[in-house]
Amino acid sequence: MIKNEIELRKFVSPELVFGVDSRFLAGRYAKNFGARKALVVTDQGVIAAGWTKHVTDSLKSEGILYEVFSGVSPNPRAEEVMQGEELYNSYGCNIIIAVGGGSPIDCAKGIGIVSSNKQHILKFEGIDKVLIPMPPLICVPTTGGTSADVSQFDIITDYNNKVKIAIISKTLVPDVTLVDPVTLSTMDSYLTACTGIDALVHAIEAFVSNASSPITDMHALEAIRLLSKNLLPSIAELDNIELRSNMMLGSLEAGLAFSNASLGCIHAMAHSLGGVLDLPHGECNAILLRHGIRFNFEKAVEKYEAIGKAMNIDLRGMNVKEKGKAILKEIDRLRTKAGVNKKLSQKGISIADIPKLAKNAIKDACMATNPRHANKRDIEVIYEEAL
Repeated sequence: MIKNEIELRKFVSPELVFGVDSRFLAGRYAKNFGARKALVVTDQGVIAAGWTKHVTDSLKSEGILYEVFSGVSPNPRAEEVMQGEELYNSYGCNIIIAVGGGSPIDCAKGIGIVSSNKQHILKFEGIDKVLIPMPPLICVPTTGGTSADVSQFDIITDYNNKVKIAIISKTLVPDVTLVDPVTLSTMDSYLTACTGIDALVHAIEAFVSNASSPITDMHALEAIRLLSKNLLPSIAELDNIELRSNMMLGSLEAGLAFSNASLGCIHAMAHSLGGVLDLPHGECNAILLRHGIRFNFEKAVEKYEAIGKAMNIDLRGMNVKEKGKAILKEIDRLRTKAGVNKKLSQKGISIADIPKLAKNAIKDACMATNPRHANKRDIEVIYEEAL
């Protein structure tokens, strides 16, 4: 641990406002940025839930003009980013406000990238390819899972090639995120499960990442504790604001961890899987979670032991193999009770799809920080185990 504690590490974060009704501060923050006209990026589900109107009302109260762009798919596509950027320019906007889950927020980031850098969004795949900062970006997250509102990641779907690309740059960290747990109250049980497990995977992968640090570890472990404890109760009591607050805080902590420590093979493989099937990202992570842990376990035993303790698993008196089994057993219990326990074969994946999935996953930027080096065949085997 001593070596890890003296290595250079950076930590980036937006300005954070956490708490009930923080969404109503969007207008005030936009005014502070000198907003003339805002592009509000959202989707139809968030509009129907009423959260978008709360944000646009706050803009009105500050005398700020706005236009709404809601043409965002559940996995935002490159062409949607380009459409949004065209509207941003034609409307004469000078600030972007994202209201929604990871899809509107990732789309908003893409719009910001293109508006400043004047190239197609797919040109920015990889690490530190965004040279010119985005316009001011304010986020109002509504799913408590993706943590796109605090991260330096942007995940965009190249629909023509059936692949997701990862764009990673500190220029993508939003300026302000207004984290309001009330917005989770309109999510159904399945979305609550998927987003909650997504956040849990963020925390687990960040903690075992080879780019972790004492600062990211602190956030990751607290996220694991909050999420594993509150996931199933929050699914059972959808209108319990205390449980929703705990899940939102857990997601926030996980986001701060993975934004700075990055992720690993589970997310790299989930990105590839989501690009092919257009599945919810959290569901992809849930399917792959136990298999990724089993692959990595022996390379990060002490870290996984700490994860087990954070999940309130009694590992006393167990040898290493028994500890691994106990952790996987608890992961399986959470997935099953949450109702997110399908196999890849049940989602339409066959053995013939695996070489292409592995080929895309091995190139994903998240693979670089996986604690165990993986080659293409290793990734194929993990997918095969998940069938």
